[in-house]
Amino acid sequence: MADTGTVYLVGAGPGDPGLITVKGLECLRRADVVVYDRLASPRLLSEARQDAELVDAGKGRGSQRLTQEEINCLLVKYAREGKTVCRLKGGDPFVFGRGGEEAIELAAAGIEWEVVPGVTSAIAAAAYAGIPVTHRGLATSFTVVTGSEDPSKQKPGEASSDSTVDWDALSRMQGTLIFLMGWEGLPKIVDALVERGVPANRPAALVRWGTTSRQRTVSGTLENIVTRGRDAGLGPPVAFIVGDVAGLRDSLAWFDQRPLFGKRVLVTRARTQASRLVKILESYGAETVEFPAIRVEPLADPSQLDDALKRLHEYDWVTFTSSNSARGVATRLEALGMDARSFHGVNVAAVGPSTAAAVKEIGIRPDLVPDQFVAEAVVAEFERRGYRPRRVLALRSNIGRETLPEGLRNMGAQVDEVVAYETKAPQDSAEMARAAYAEEQGGIDVTTFTSSSGVTNLLNLLDGDAGVVNSSTVACIGPITAEAARGLGVRVDIVGNEQTIDGLVKAVLEYTERQANS
Repeated sequence: MADTGTVYLVGAGPGDPGLITVKGLECLRRADVVVYDRLASPRLLSEARQDAELVDAGKGRGSQRLTQEEINCLLVKYAREGKTVCRLKGGDPFVFGRGGEEAIELAAAGIEWEVVPGVTSAIAAAAYAGIPVTHRGLATSFTVVTGSEDPSKQKPGEASSDSTVDWDALSRMQGTLIFLMGWEGLPKIVDALVERGVPANRPAALVRWGTTSRQRTVSGTLENIVTRGRDAGLGPPVAFIVGDVAGLRDSLAWFDQRPLFGKRVLVTRARTQASRLVKILESYGAETVEFPAIRVEPLADPSQLDDALKRLHEYDWVTFTSSNSARGVATRLEALGMDARSFHGVNVAAVGPSTAAAVKEIGIRPDLVPDQFVAEAVVAEFERRGYRPRRVLALRSNIGRETLPEGLRNMGAQVDEVVAYETKAPQDSAEMARAAYAEEQGGIDVTTFTSSSGVTNLLNLLDGDAGVVNSSTVACIGPITAEAARGLGVRVDIVGNEQTIDGLVKAVLEYTERQANS
């Protein structure tokens, strides 16, 4: 049917959101409906369209939101409504993902579908633990086995029609064995292998939540791996790896050796600006929780800004206090049919390099960018250079600080303060904020603030309860943000020496290293 939609069975990868394929990400971004699994990274959902319908189809041992039959029916239903559906599945859809069952149902219903393979945890979990599943001289093959099959169905040397796994054949293999979904049956799996002649001293490893910052790896042998796994408090999901390659971890461990590995970091920057900070933190091993304590929005009533832009010739200086103010101006210039030429003959000051970069994107080269990235430094730089501004257009947010306008007025300037963008708290954020710090969700190790408005909005969402934030280490991008935090009762542990994203991350790394060595 021409008006029927298409269903894409997309492998989300093993947990690290960066391991989704390019095609998988494209399907996710254009989908009308996203039906996602428990093991698909929550971070990937932020890549969906804002108007996309998100359906949680997560299934786990002992609990499920939708049965497989219900999921199959949903996929058919949405496609028949003419919608493009992304069925986002952990790992690879066709590797113990029941993607084949969904494909059969779609084909029987006459629905157009495609499979987009993903990186399976069978390989990725081992790789992130420093274990290559094949290695010259040690393993020339690897076998992936379901760990949910009960080995006791088949006795050594006896065939059994009840078992779908040939345990005798597995035990004779010299390559790597990888069992998925096998935590509950781990003792029986080990016993089945040893009973069939696999040496008890063969290297083995357990990898829980592979490729994520929650990854835990336990090494040992078949003889002691069950005890070691229990002592380490492991639980599903776990990949169980058996073979000589498991012994390479001691020299090849890399993922869990990074300086921020295992740290859960809350990023309060506006969602549209958070990606760079998130990427840098994750490159050092942190698990980031993106919580947009502020939402940057265009002006509901831009008339005052429009009027100021039409009268730019009346000012000798224009000050931009953030990259958002530059973006707000860019939006209104385009709406008014104006461009950077309107700034001809006007001097421009920008607070900080990120602001300067945003101003340059409009086509304007700032005349003044202070070495220190705070508003006070702009005033100081005016004084150092002997500038005496007469009339200044100060562009700011709806909750911006008064420091710069007041400093310029003290120099004798006439200052017109104009709001270039608005910051608001996202909807439903209060519940999200408390949930992020909840121990059952993993808690937060480090809370980052990149602006005073971020501090204010987060505390407002928490009803002023600074104790929630103080349960974590608090890192502020610079002294102004730190001052705002302390004024609201927040204990500040880290302050960046350089008021940039790189400076903030550097300060967090240095603090973490000091704590580890103390």
